[in-house]
Amino acid sequence: MNTTEIYLIAMGIVFTVPYLIWRLGRTEQVAPLVVVQIITGILLGPGVLGNLFPAYYQFVFNPSVVQSLNGVAWWAVMLFVFLAGIELDLSQAWAAKKESALTAGLALLVPLIFGAVAASFINSGQMGAGWTGPLAKDWQFTTGVAMSCAVTALPILILLMEKLEILRQPLGQRILRYASLDDIAIWGVLALILMDWERMGKQVFFLLAFGVLSWVLRRLMKAIPAADRWYVALIWLIVCALGADWSGLHFMVGAFLAGVVIDAKWFDQAQMDLLRKHVLLVMMPVFFLSTGLKTNWAIGGTLVFVAAALLLLASVAGKLLGVRLAGRILGWPAGEASVIGWLLQTKALIMIIFANILLDKQIISSATFTALLLMAVASTMLTTPVVSPKLMRMKNQSA
Repeated sequence: MNTTEIYLIAMGIVFTVPYLIWRLGRTEQVAPLVVVQIITGILLGPGVLGNLFPAYYQFVFNPSVVQSLNGVAWWAVMLFVFLAGIELDLSQAWAAKKESALTAGLALLVPLIFGAVAASFINSGQMGAGWTGPLAKDWQFTTGVAMSCAVTALPILILLMEKLEILRQPLGQRILRYASLDDIAIWGVLALILMDWERMGKQVFFLLAFGVLSWVLRRLMKAIPAADRWYVALIWLIVCALGADWSGLHFMVGAFLAGVVIDAKWFDQAQMDLLRKHVLLVMMPVFFLSTGLKTNWAIGGTLVFVAAALLLLASVAGKLLGVRLAGRILGWPAGEASVIGWLLQTKALIMIIFANILLDKQIISSATFTALLLMAVASTMLTTPVVSPKLMRMKNQSA
C-alpha cells in the first residue's frame, strides 16, 4: 500500500474508534467526546497499541504518515489556541477588577505552589530519574509542571458550561472572567520559561514588531468589511506563529498572542462558536492522536501513574483551596466556591497544548508528558459528574 492509503487508514482509525466508544458506550456524562478522543490518542500511541501490536503499529504509523498527521495537528492546534485568545474578554474582567483579580490570583497561585511542591518531589530522585528534559534547568521544569497544575482549559470550560446550561448566566460569565485572567498569566509565564538568552535579540525584535503590527492590524480590522475579517485574521495568525517560532518562543505562543489582540466583537459570536466546534470536530482529533504518539511509559507504568495522581491531587486541591479562600474573603453564598473551583480545575486541551510545548522544547521528558496527560484527562472527567449535583443543590436552595 502507498503512503496515501496508509494515511487514510490512520485517519479512519482517528475518527471512527473514539466516536464508536463515545456513542455506543454512552460516556457523555463522564467523558465528553473530546475526552474520549484524548484517551483514544493515548491508547493508539506506542505505550499501548505499539506494545500489543508492534508490526501493525509500525505499518500504520510509519514516519511518513506521522509527519503528514503532524502537519494537520499543527494547523488544528494553532487555530484552536488562536480562537481561545480571541475569546478572552478582558473588558469584563476590568469592570469587576477587584473581585476578578483576587479570585483569579488565588485560583492560579495556590495550585501553582502545590504543583511546584509536587514537581520538586518528582524531580528529587525519590521517584527515579528521567523526568526532566535534556535542555531543562531545574527552575524551568518546576515552573512548567507547576503551571500545568494551575492551567484552566478555557475552550473546554466553555463547552462544559454550555452543557451545564450556565454559560450565559451571571455565574458562567464570572467564571469566564477568572479563567481569562489566568490564561493571560499562564501564557506569559510560558513565554518566560521559553526565553532563550542566546536568541534574546530575536525575541525582543519579535515582541516589538508584534506590538507595532498589532496596532496596524486593529486599525485595519475596523476599516475592512466584516466578510474579509476572518481571512485577514488567518493571515495574521500565520505571521505571528512564524515570528514566534523563528524567535525561539514557539508557534503556539504566537498563535495565542495573535488572538489576544483581536476583539471578539469584530466577528459574529454564533459564527465563532460554530468555527470552534468545527475545528474540534474536523481537525483536533488528529492533534489528539499526535499527542498520544508522544506518550512514553519507559520509566515504568506504575511510577507514571503515581506521578499523575500526585499532580492531579496538587492541581485539584490547589484550585479548590484557592477559590474557597477567594469565596470566604468576598463573602460568596454557600456552595458557590465549590462549583467555581471544580469548573476552573478543568484541564484538557490547554494543558495538553501547554505540555506539548514543554516537551517540544525538551523541558520535560516524554514520561512527565504522559503523567501530565493522564492528569489532564482525569481532571476533565471529574468535572461534570461532580458539578452537576452541586448546581442542582444551588438551584434548589435559591428556589
